Amino acid sequence: MEPEPERSAIRIIAENRRGVLRDIATVVANHDGNIVMINQEVFESGPYSGMAELYFEYDNYETGDHEQLLRDLNDIDSVKDVRAYQPFGHIFGSRVIIIGGGAQVAQVALGAVNEADRHNIRGERISVDTIPLVGERTLALAVDAVARLPRATILVLAGSIMGGEISKAVDRVRDAGIPVIALRMAGTVPEHADLVVTDPIQAGVFAVMHVSSKAVFDINRVKGREF
Repeated sequence: MEPEPERSAIRIIAENRRGVLRDIATVVANHDGNIVMINQEVFESGPYSGMAELYFEYDNYETGDHEQLLRDLNDIDSVKDVRAYQPFGHIFGSRVIIIGGGAQVAQVALGAVNEADRHNIRGERISVDTIPLVGERTLALAVDAVARLPRATILVLAGSIMGGEISKAVDRVRDAGIPVIALRMAGTVPEHADLVVTDPIQAGVFAVMHVSSKAVFDINRVKGREF
């Protein structure tokens, strides 16, 4: 039986030029590593201004030599610095995403943060991300982006009125396997959500309880209900 892979993370500072990503990926592949998440950006200020930062997480097996991989990455001419870290999943864990109007988002976040604290103090890792937004198109774009966020596990929509393109975006997020909780509000979004909750604080609590590996709440068992 094949052993379970170990998730590792590496941050690389390199020259911003063509072929760098190819060279790095080749070295990782030569060490039988499987890159599962990658993020790259260019520094606009600071000591590395104009250079690129590459962060990636990869799975490796017992046969892999992590230290030799780091040395081989350092040997790439365009690479200036290589450092190993704990992957984000071990640090920030699963992400609860809250999108909507400022006042409602704040109340949902209050319930989510308090509930997450109760679980994290016992060793879990659940983080809460929020952004207050207005406007149908702006909200629809933000909802669609949730499906592309690393480790996003559940979405809470908090507002007074949402519908139209936002409802279509909710369907796409659910199709991607991410459940959606909506506050009771005007508009069609509540009809497209997995769960509708009147109290914003309780909505935040429900979201974290669903994400938790230790809580007994499962949104799939109450799908379509209103509370």
